[in-house]
Amino acid sequence: MVEGQLRGRDIHDPRVLDAMTRVPRHELVPEEQRANAYDDWALPIAEGQTISQPYIVALMSQLADVQPGDRVLEVGTGSGYQAAVLAAMGAEVYSIEIVESLATTARDQLKRLGYRAEVRHGDGYAGWPEHAPFDAILITAAPPRIPKPLEDQLAVGGRLVVPVGTAAQDLLVITRTPTGLETRNVLPVRFVPMTGRAQQEP
Repeated sequence: MVEGQLRGRDIHDPRVLDAMTRVPRHELVPEEQRANAYDDWALPIAEGQTISQPYIVALMSQLADVQPGDRVLEVGTGSGYQAAVLAAMGAEVYSIEIVESLATTARDQLKRLGYRAEVRHGDGYAGWPEHAPFDAILITAAPPRIPKPLEDQLAVGGRLVVPVGTAAQDLLVITRTPTGLETRNVLPVRFVPMTGRAQQEP
């Protein structure tokens, strides 16, 4: 997976490649999907959700430019795989999952595998203000537009990596500079929609 799908493409951050090598993806997918765990596509998990393809997990981690000790917020814990990769990169990880059963399972699995990540059940639209500001924020489901509370919780120099859109989505990197926000469009993607308040905004 790492050699063919990641290093063989445009994933070059050695910390990302090392984390993707070490995190056992097969431990974080449903048992019936374990034979497909390292294939280059998203896989179904419980509650109609998915675990992103390995390349997208690696790309988002690389775009977030996570350094050891960085405080990172993930919105959309899902299986816990992205949180595990971020923890393996040395980040201080906070992850929010709107589906309670997924939050519980991911918390238990991450603990079992020895990854330090604080997981809570809730709507990630509002972020996690008690632990803000964050050096990086990754949203692993697509809101129709970027939630302003998450922009506000970025530290100066922090990066928000988010798929935005409905039928057509773009993976964006928003960086907070001393004078405001800068946006870079990376590539078209397809994620499950971000639910909760994100769908209620005008």
